[in-house]
Amino acid sequence: MERYNKVPGLPADKLKAVLEFVWSVMPHGAISGVIFAYDEAQTLADHAEDKQFPLSLLLDVFQSLQRKEIPFMLVLTGLPTLSSKLVEARTYSERMFHTLFLKRLDAKDARDAILWPVQDGKCPITFSDLTVASIIEQTAGYPYFIQFFCREVFDVWIAKMQRGEVPTVPTADITRKLDADFFHGRWARATDRQRELLQVVSSLPNADQEFTVQEVVAASNADLKKPFTSSHVSQMLSTLADVGLVYKNRHGKYSLAVPLLGQFIQRQKSSDLLLKALE
Repeated sequence: MERYNKVPGLPADKLKAVLEFVWSVMPHGAISGVIFAYDEAQTLADHAEDKQFPLSLLLDVFQSLQRKEIPFMLVLTGLPTLSSKLVEARTYSERMFHTLFLKRLDAKDARDAILWPVQDGKCPITFSDLTVASIIEQTAGYPYFIQFFCREVFDVWIAKMQRGEVPTVPTADITRKLDADFFHGRWARATDRQRELLQVVSSLPNADQEFTVQEVVAASNADLKKPFTSSHVSQMLSTLADVGLVYKNRHGKYSLAVPLLGQFIQRQKSSDLLLKALE
């Protein structure tokens, strides 16, 4: 911190100087470089109105290090909206990164992800083929959801075994917890009318892949008393992209930015209809 404060100039200048100094004193013979990993990087964004530019600063600092051939690697992971945010912050950012899209695991890899952590001889539980198949079905093979479900199943099974009960997969309970912990916070970013649009999107047969404005308009004409126009859909999808619920790819098509969001929306729709029926 002392070195940072002594460097004159802007925060970017200070960070560059500090990182260059760090590399100069590192044992080069013992290491070949340093990796800086930033998870959930889609939450990084510049805010011109507040004169806060954290994403631009980060890109500027590491571009400077790359030019000086200092072997510091920046690894960013996040939702698909990350790519567009990088380009918005700095047009040259595409040249700085090699982009990889991590999609759902196939059946074999999903099975390995579930079983390997419990194969240790000291692990008190094992998963049957039926349990593994159930977890894969509920998670659709997405690594984060596999991790979430497996942890919940593990904790529940340990508790039941300690009570002498037969362990089972409490799918409904885990899904409710996933909705509360993962989806509801994102859902809260949308207005009532935006949620109505997302409900239309979630009803599309290709909701989990890519969809077009025209497909959303056609579905709204069939399902809603007050359907959406093309211009309205385009504007709302753009707004939803800003809050990280959808994203637009290079081919002009849209996708839900969060895996399994469509299924969550359908659960919300069913819950809302049930509450209305009970009123």
